[in-house]
Amino acid sequence: MLQILIFLAVFVVIIFPMGKYMYHITASQHTFADPIFDRVDNVIYRLCSIDRKGMQWKQYAMAMLTTNAIMVLIGYLILRIQTVPFFNPNSIGGMEPVLSFNTVISFITNTDLQHYSGESGLSYLSQMLVITFMMFTSSATGFSVAAAVIRGFAAKTKTVGNFYADIIRITTRVFLPLSLAIGLLLVSQGVVQNLSPNTTVQTIEGKYQDLSMGPVAALESIKHLGTNGGGFFGANSTAPFENPNVLTNMIEMLSMMILPGSVVVMFGLMVRSRGKSSEKDMERKRLFSREAKPVFAVMFFLLVIGIAVSFWAEQAGNPALQQVGLNQSMGSMEGKEMRFGIAQSALFTTVTTAFTTGSVNNMHDTLTPIGGMVALVNMMLNLVFGGKGVGLINMLMYVILTVFICGLMVGRTPEYLAKKIEGREMKLTALAIIIHPLLILSFSALAIALPAGLAGISNPGPHGFTQVLYEFSSASANNGSGFEGLGDNTYFWNITTGLAMFFGRYLSMIIMLAVAGSLMLKRPVSESIGTLKTDTGTFTIVLFMVIIIIAALTFFPALILGPITEHMVLWN
Repeated sequence: MLQILIFLAVFVVIIFPMGKYMYHITASQHTFADPIFDRVDNVIYRLCSIDRKGMQWKQYAMAMLTTNAIMVLIGYLILRIQTVPFFNPNSIGGMEPVLSFNTVISFITNTDLQHYSGESGLSYLSQMLVITFMMFTSSATGFSVAAAVIRGFAAKTKTVGNFYADIIRITTRVFLPLSLAIGLLLVSQGVVQNLSPNTTVQTIEGKYQDLSMGPVAALESIKHLGTNGGGFFGANSTAPFENPNVLTNMIEMLSMMILPGSVVVMFGLMVRSRGKSSEKDMERKRLFSREAKPVFAVMFFLLVIGIAVSFWAEQAGNPALQQVGLNQSMGSMEGKEMRFGIAQSALFTTVTTAFTTGSVNNMHDTLTPIGGMVALVNMMLNLVFGGKGVGLINMLMYVILTVFICGLMVGRTPEYLAKKIEGREMKLTALAIIIHPLLILSFSALAIALPAGLAGISNPGPHGFTQVLYEFSSASANNGSGFEGLGDNTYFWNITTGLAMFFGRYLSMIIMLAVAGSLMLKRPVSESIGTLKTDTGTFTIVLFMVIIIIAALTFFPALILGPITEHMVLWN
């Protein structure tokens, strides 16, 4: 438990300087690295003939969609022709059409759901030009849209920014240098990084075994830093060549957490009050604005609850195994690596689903029912820090909803950040909130109603239902982890999860851009004695309760049919 507490303390400490640095990048302010990165950015602007003038929200959304669509087409083509003998020392064949569709949608949407095994399903060319490349661009896309939404909320400019400038600046100034540093750290601990063909070695027992090689560390660094997920190997971060020891486990978890946590700090700095303040107050605001405190507090509290429940559930062990005489004093170690144990496995499980990364260091299909439910709930909420920028966007939906409800209670027009929340904003926000549960529950219902969906379920009863619910929660939340007992490489699962990933990614982003564009055009209203304070403990509690109530109303019946029933049967 002490290692978990220290880990969380390190996370809280490092997000403040990182958030301030990201704020300077997003606000186009001076940073210490400008003399180098300005030259790099200017070369890219000239080569691509980029006009950096500001965009309205519709122009920004269109630029984002067009850029992503071009990358999807190129990525799909590469997956189909990867059989060419170029960076393909293991002679991997071309990927079939429907699986190619699912894979390219998965990685462009920052989901990284894998219905294939990486080391045997992709050539090095595909691993680098499709998988690793899209891990950079999808992460940068999410961050760019978050920055545009925050600019709309802050309303300090007449545009939401320029998509091309945003995606280039975040890639060159954050993702590339951090990925290089993290990649070198992983290589130093034994993570593979080469372009060699698979190697056959003789084991201690005298048998022969093929060891997969490849550019693993390069993928691992951006996989976690960009909250992408997936893995070079089918075993993901349980594989020793991806995650050799406890130190790399810690590095990978902090990599997942640092940027989503920093985005909240960046949000506070961008929307901080513009009124007169003392020098001391301004310095405090530079560290953590009061507008971001409720958002961070709710996110962090939900994260801590998830870690505690997951740790407790896995430490309690499996009563069925206890009854047949197997000692469960170490906890439920089924599907877990001995080098990580319960604490590191429970922590990794909670972090990877809370930050919607999808990387796994244990088999989620073997989690206890309550441990698996923690992972499910994190993805169903999709706002416990969440992925790169998208988690903050999802939280802002609930902030607007909470402001609206509180405004109705006191009989005033709801206001947030000195802007009135009116009918248009509420309709868009309600639509954005509804989309996520609609995708999860509709596709899950379809899967258990059709023979093609039922054919993929490998376990009967509530656990089989949880497999289905988990798959579509992971797809809609753009998480990418899976229960893995599901036979998902079929036409039905590839198409349905592809659609869930696509709509789960882009609909909420476009809707929130529309909300930000609407708020940006409104005149600020003066604060009065009746203005709802959104930086108080009371508002934080109300925000937390609104999230829990909405989640319970939408997902609790499904959870009853899955992990809760399985837990009651197991512990009966």
